Amino acid sequence: MASRGFLDSRTLGETHHRLALNVFMVIVLAHWAEHIVQAVQIWGLGWQRPQARGVLGVPFPWLISSEWLHYGYALVMLAGLWLLRGGFTGTSRRFWMLAFGIQLWHHVEHLLLLIQAQTGRPLFGQAVPVSLLQLVVPRVELHLFYNTVVFVPMVIAVYLHLRPSAAEAAKMRCSCRPSMAPLPAPATL
Repeated sequence: MASRGFLDSRTLGETHHRLALNVFMVIVLAHWAEHIVQAVQIWGLGWQRPQARGVLGVPFPWLISSEWLHYGYALVMLAGLWLLRGGFTGTSRRFWMLAFGIQLWHHVEHLLLLIQAQTGRPLFGQAVPVSLLQLVVPRVELHLFYNTVVFVPMVIAVYLHLRPSAAEAAKMRCSCRPSMAPLPAPATL
């Protein structure tokens, strides 16, 4: 029998779901840390927005202005949500797919920014590339909003997935599935 690759849907959705989910959540939390630090720099420390670059943006300022980096992360999020969906069942799957749907829109916004940056043609008469919702909400606040509305249903999905009801646990095929074996009988003396 041929071995399956790591990105095979059965591998990520079943055999290695817990490992892949943990790696994905570490990436998501690292991204959150960047945004939280940037928010603290702006609203807690009073830094001007151009200087508030998060953890990695301070030593590597080009990162914060790289639309490729932002688009790449949006794509990684979208791919991770899609590739891991197979392990989720029932209510946890509904929350996971809600996060996917919101991330799909977030990805479209980043694609729009990337196209503008690459062509040098900002839309709507703006001086710099803008996303659609950025026309009414500043970029830092909008990014915090997007990350929050993707993160909340994702965390709910993971919580429900790792603590399934008996009925949902019976449907799970992934490595996160709780052991269904009965407890051993107590030893008799």
